[in-house]
Amino acid sequence: MDERCRADGAGNDAVCPAGVDDFGGSGGGSRREFLRGAGLLIAGAMGAMAPRLRADEPGADGHKVVVVVLGGVRRAETFSKEGLQYIPHLSGDLLPRSLFYPYARNEGVTAHFNAIASILTGNWQRVDDWGKLAPTTPTLFEQFRKGARVERSDAWVVASNKALTSLIGASSDREYGPAYGANVVFPKQLMLAAVADALRTGRTANMADRGKVEAELERALQDSNYEGLGWNVFDAADRLDPRVRGTIEAAIAGFVRGGGPTSGDELTFFMTREVMRKFAPRLLVVAFSDVEAAHFGSYALHLAGIRNADRLSGQLWNEIESNPAYRGKTTMVILPEFGRDPDGSTTNGFFNHRAQEESTRTTWMMALGEVIEKPQVVERVIRHVDLCPTLAGVLGIRGTAAQGSRLAEFLS
Repeated sequence: MDERCRADGAGNDAVCPAGVDDFGGSGGGSRREFLRGAGLLIAGAMGAMAPRLRADEPGADGHKVVVVVLGGVRRAETFSKEGLQYIPHLSGDLLPRSLFYPYARNEGVTAHFNAIASILTGNWQRVDDWGKLAPTTPTLFEQFRKGARVERSDAWVVASNKALTSLIGASSDREYGPAYGANVVFPKQLMLAAVADALRTGRTANMADRGKVEAELERALQDSNYEGLGWNVFDAADRLDPRVRGTIEAAIAGFVRGGGPTSGDELTFFMTREVMRKFAPRLLVVAFSDVEAAHFGSYALHLAGIRNADRLSGQLWNEIESNPAYRGKTTMVILPEFGRDPDGSTTNGFFNHRAQEESTRTTWMMALGEVIEKPQVVERVIRHVDLCPTLAGVLGIRGTAAQGSRLAEFLS
């Protein structure tokens, strides 16, 4: 493995700098086929619990919202004169057509679960940082599903972030709760679980034997129990289209024979794309977190994570523009959870995101799509909790209780 590709200290997947082939070769075809196959596997499996809506059902059509939440990134490495080199797609392709807020404030807890929960509820959340407690006020998913009477297949979270749990999809509010929650999936955990289970039960004595590893991953295709990953699958493999099964098996073979690590965010992107193509949900939240390699202390890996998030955000917008189910009727919003601590701080600067500093609290947000009247830069300060009530209005949900306020620049 290239020395520049290594896992971070928080247990996240390895991130490889641009130009480093994740499978140790000059071509990325093996990696892409594996990731696409993994996405098909999970999307197909989720079909057992989230069937596609019929065209005549409530919520089967209508305006769609895609929210991309990035991990902690500072303005210095993104929308600053020095940082633009790391975000060519966000700054060069998306910014000119976007509604851009250069000052978006996180005034809550700068920990992953609380930060994302605050964005999704419109209220600052102060629950367990590691997702052991659900948000205390209704999420956008619950408000949307209950207000618009839509099925679970229309609301999804696809996440790389290890600090999230299935509880991010619904609150503990008695009037809402899991009955109105979202599908929450963590793609990389599926693949990690297959190998970990093989080691734990002793079914393979030598993990260097790629034939045995391949067999274990193929066995994951047959397994019906994925408890602990945020969701369960029952007899999912039997419900897969034979052509999908063949794609998955070929992808697994290519992955194992190629070898090497891959980016968690890239797997999340492929999973997201398959969910969009299979279910076309009206509300989709994607959480990228390769940038959290910063916790390992590697600035190079952190910058590689920023480049990954930049590229994948651009690819996601391209999917929206080319997918008939999304083209012309979708709003996409991109924002970081928070910034990172300033250089010279007692918390080791970019390593963490705990300091009460502007570089930690103030980020940015951009929106693209059909509810944007015209591209513009809005200089006033907004708050992360403003997004939920704004998107509720975009989705036609009225009367939500939130600390945040609707953003007037969004058409609804």
